[in-house]
Amino acid sequence: MESTTDAALQTRYVLKDGDSFLVANSLGNVVSLSEGFFIQDTRILSAYQLLLGDQEPALLSAAVTQDNVLFVAHMTNRALSALDEMGAPEGLIHLTRSRFLCKERIFERITCVNYGARPARLPLRFRLAADFVDMFEVRGSKRSARGRLFESETGDWGYGFRYEGLDAVVRTSSVLFSRTPRFLESGLLELAVALEPGGSDELYVEIGAMPEGTPTRERYRDEAATARRRMRRRQRRGARVASGGPLFDQWMRRSRSDLALLTSELETGPYPYAGIPWFSTPFGRDAVITALQTLWLDPALAKGVLSFLAKHQAQEDSPFLDAAPGKILHETRKGEMSALKELPFGLYYGGVDTTPLFIALAGAYLRRTGDVATIRALWPALLAAIQWIERVCDSHPNGFLAYARASERGLANQGWKDSGDSVFHADGRLAQGPIALVEVQGYVYAALRTMAELGEMADLDERWDPDAAARWNLRADELRAAVEKLFWMEDAGYYGMAVDGAGELCAVRASNAGHLLFVGLPSAERAASVAEKLMSPAFFSGWGVRTVARGEARFNPISYHNGSVWPHDSALCAFGMARQGVRGAANLLLRGAFEAAVHFDMRVPELFCGFSRTQGAPPVAYPIACLPQAWAAGSGLMLLQACLGVEIDGGSHTIHVHRPELPQGIQDVVITGLAVGEHRVDLAFRKMGDRVAAFLDADDNGQVSLQIRN
Repeated sequence: MESTTDAALQTRYVLKDGDSFLVANSLGNVVSLSEGFFIQDTRILSAYQLLLGDQEPALLSAAVTQDNVLFVAHMTNRALSALDEMGAPEGLIHLTRSRFLCKERIFERITCVNYGARPARLPLRFRLAADFVDMFEVRGSKRSARGRLFESETGDWGYGFRYEGLDAVVRTSSVLFSRTPRFLESGLLELAVALEPGGSDELYVEIGAMPEGTPTRERYRDEAATARRRMRRRQRRGARVASGGPLFDQWMRRSRSDLALLTSELETGPYPYAGIPWFSTPFGRDAVITALQTLWLDPALAKGVLSFLAKHQAQEDSPFLDAAPGKILHETRKGEMSALKELPFGLYYGGVDTTPLFIALAGAYLRRTGDVATIRALWPALLAAIQWIERVCDSHPNGFLAYARASERGLANQGWKDSGDSVFHADGRLAQGPIALVEVQGYVYAALRTMAELGEMADLDERWDPDAAARWNLRADELRAAVEKLFWMEDAGYYGMAVDGAGELCAVRASNAGHLLFVGLPSAERAASVAEKLMSPAFFSGWGVRTVARGEARFNPISYHNGSVWPHDSALCAFGMARQGVRGAANLLLRGAFEAAVHFDMRVPELFCGFSRTQGAPPVAYPIACLPQAWAAGSGLMLLQACLGVEIDGGSHTIHVHRPELPQGIQDVVITGLAVGEHRVDLAFRKMGDRVAAFLDADDNGQVSLQIRN
């Protein structure tokens, strides 16, 4: 039978643990092509549908708890003619599905209560399937051949599935029940539950790659406690934000909770996976930007990101992987298609911006923490990264870092806007490579300045050549001059998007230029002009900054990259504007993001449509956006930092606050448990008349100083 098509059921609910995640509808069912239970980029459960007889229950409500651990759906029966011979009105049976993921395994409890005056016999039916498709197949990739899917196995314990891939790996999954089911047909089983008037009963289900014993109440409770403890540990890391605004605080808590959900504990430390469902895996660019967004509150995340990326830095040339010695990872996958090299994404390096961003994050981490030991351990990776950058820049006539994919299987565009049509000329022509993106030159500028700063540290590496720091500073100056000369559009008062392989400027107003403000490349006059344009109606939708200005060729508010609003992009632009002294713009963007979050149930999606804000109407959702997405969740935290004007120098135990502003309608903000070097303090902001005062509520015996500039 077809699943219910009520609008409420179109909402997707996600749970994640390690390299596994589950996407299901509001009933808790897996019924559509984009849903399922995935482990290591393979869908091990493609159908999991609870029925009462031959129909789905009626939905009452569904939610995931605030800590992102437990999904709960409340349902009731429709007409009871299918449940007993006499027939009865709907709404007498209450069904509750409570589930969580722990140790890459689904644990579910189904509670049944009879509120009727007569006994009821509930035929709980489950429709099950496992297709073992690769994540890239779910996303639309076609395969000429697949492995062998075996006949499903049944037993007293439930259902088992098995698939042998073309990579000779046997993948399995099992659905286990706390009582013996009756098998009706292939993929359909039934468990009868008898309820007296006022009576209740419970059924337990476990789903995983391998069977691990009969599901019981005790196992459910023990694993639920484990899942909550693990999530609490992740959520407790870093400082917390509190204010006088309940809704604002709810947004901050949801952002932190989503980051905790997406963060996996790897051997190298915590690492935020990019987003669910399409990108629940380590990405380089996404993780670096997420780490930059959260660095002021949680520097441990940045350390984990730097350590993982350094460990997986490219060591050799591979056109198929777009790899070269020193490049930093773009993406890693563990599915069958990547293992067989049908696609290059097992360890893929086709991101032009990840390598300079990696260096920039290392410098920001050192300034934030004073942790010289970590930077010393990363130094060989940093040297290899800057050497790759310099080699590529040396081959470009203008000294730019440009990209052109080395394999047809790889990404055509390798900046953060990586759609095939995202880099174009003013007349709509697609740019041809090698392409030098404007924001990437800004990242390189930041990387060169960072390496020069690190190179001047005498205790970093005794083998160090002191002349290198001067060379990197000189190169940064030359790059800055080239950007100002070749990207600046005098008539528009703005920077072009890119320079193509023929040396022609893509004279398009795009949000990319806002990232130059983030790294501090433009002159003060040009930075002010860019900020003014970014906050004009052509860019600012009322909810955030559009990726492409209204009126440009290819502008489309419902496109992926050509006119939509990406919260992380808005946050980077806002932070850059605040650094240039335009803090009011950051506050306006924070307000827009917060009000958008309210409409999205406090969970800002990966992107949403770039339509202009209409009074009384919500922002328009993008239909296949990842939700949650790491750098979307981190965007609110970066926007708040931009407004508060907070910079932390861990080495000197100093907090710098520059011209702080509070979000509109908020009278005070307190950052509790803020790490400054080895000390922890509480930093408070309070509105006092026309100004915002900042002070330390708990200063750890005066070991931390607060420097305020107005």
